[in-house]
Amino acid sequence: MFSVELLPDAELDRTVREDWDLLLGADLPSAGRNPAPSNRPHVTLAVRDRLEPSAFADIGSMLPIPLELGGVVLLGHKNRYVLARHVVVTAPLLAVHRAVAERAGRPEPYYSNTGIDRWTPHLTLARGLTADRLATALRFIRAANVVGQATGARVWDAETRTVTTLA
Repeated sequence: MFSVELLPDAELDRTVREDWDLLLGADLPSAGRNPAPSNRPHVTLAVRDRLEPSAFADIGSMLPIPLELGGVVLLGHKNRYVLARHVVVTAPLLAVHRAVAERAGRPEPYYSNTGIDRWTPHLTLARGLTADRLATALRFIRAANVVGQATGARVWDAETRTVTTLA
């Protein structure tokens, strides 16, 4: 599996990491539990079984773009939830997403939520929350609106656990 990701500026990165740390401090699931150096806040633009990173080499020329964190968004699957910060949709963000999604090609059904007109931009705070733990987690997340920029992009190869930096 490969994903193409936007990376936030230092201020937005810090904001998300603070939420990760608050969740960790409450002994709740948190994206901050992953100690890998490649683990960092990001906005996933596309996920596919196969991608050629070089196809996205010029995406960096579209950056920086404004990136605004709104409140929280919940993504559900069965009886578990993903807690994330909502990323406000803007024309520049949609333009970058469309450019990436077109180059990535039609998504496999499992990744259809990253296709054009099906995408919910977000930065993940925690995965696998039960309803009870979600209610607890919501008491810790500040979710203030924060405005910054997407300043970088990368391709993540989950099989080899490697990153190709695009910008």
